[in-house]
Amino acid sequence: MKINQKHTLLFVLLTLSLLFLLVLNISLGQVFIPFKEIFKSLTGSQASKETWEYIIFNYRLPKAITAILVGMGLSISGLLMQTLFRNPLAGPYVLGLSSGSSLGVAFVILGTSYLPNIISNYFLSPYGIMLASCFGSLLVLFLVLLVSKRLRDTATILIVGLMFSSFAGAIVSVLTYFSSAEQLQKFTFWSMGSLGNLSWSQILILFTAVIIGLFLSVFNVKSLDALLLGENYARSMGINFKKAKFIIIIATSILAGSITAFAGPIAFIGLAVPHIAKMIFYTSNHWILFWSTLLFGAIIMLICDIVSQMPGTNITLPINAITSIIGAPVVIWLLVRKRSFN
Repeated sequence: MKINQKHTLLFVLLTLSLLFLLVLNISLGQVFIPFKEIFKSLTGSQASKETWEYIIFNYRLPKAITAILVGMGLSISGLLMQTLFRNPLAGPYVLGLSSGSSLGVAFVILGTSYLPNIISNYFLSPYGIMLASCFGSLLVLFLVLLVSKRLRDTATILIVGLMFSSFAGAIVSVLTYFSSAEQLQKFTFWSMGSLGNLSWSQILILFTAVIIGLFLSVFNVKSLDALLLGENYARSMGINFKKAKFIIIIATSILAGSITAFAGPIAFIGLAVPHIAKMIFYTSNHWILFWSTLLFGAIIMLICDIVSQMPGTNITLPINAITSIIGAPVVIWLLVRKRSFN
């Protein structure tokens, strides 16, 4: 696939920006760490202060890597959904995966008080919440796939996903009504999203899931280009539409489901970032859009994480609030213009 000189320059700038923001993200926080000390730590040398070394490898580097994985995964999910549904407002949670994850976590956090302490303590552990989130998203995915077998067009599947989201949200509302203040607080914190609570072992699992989802996506790029012109055109080009649709849905569920399980529901990144990539690169070529969306997603999540840290203060804002502040204006702009960049 040929890439013109302008696109090459943009890719170089995006890659350099990503590396700079990665170091900046690690540097900023309640304690400022000089760039020189970060490079020393990351290249195998010892930082001047032992506390800096501890902060880098036990808190800030894991959080920065999580931000990159979350940004990449959600952004590619959004690109896949917008192309499949040919709808600029489709996002990674269009199939109700986020609501399914929230429902699973709600059952664990809000419903385990009725179980024996030994069982409830297990489910309330980080791994228990993780499993509940994954199970909820997979359950919704299974139901959507089951219904989609009887549907001919993808737009109807979009509506089905929204209905499952409403149904899951209604059950969560009922659970919250009968929950204690402590349970509600814990569920609220999870629903705000967080990038800084993962251990290295959890990051490895998230990394594996994201790589699998991206692998499925990149080998479906040819199908994405054909799907832009509709289902009939894709079939005329020799594309197996059912297979392509299935791979797209599976890739999206792996990316969005695993990210929601580990980091909580992160809003607007999957919806807004693909449009930013399309506006900057001004192309509908999905080979270019895939890599540009990947880089933009990582960059924007790092920026959101830097803002949420409120560098130099003891305040940390919810990451979901920051992504919504950035993503919501993009959605409003799309509605005002009433046009798609596809």
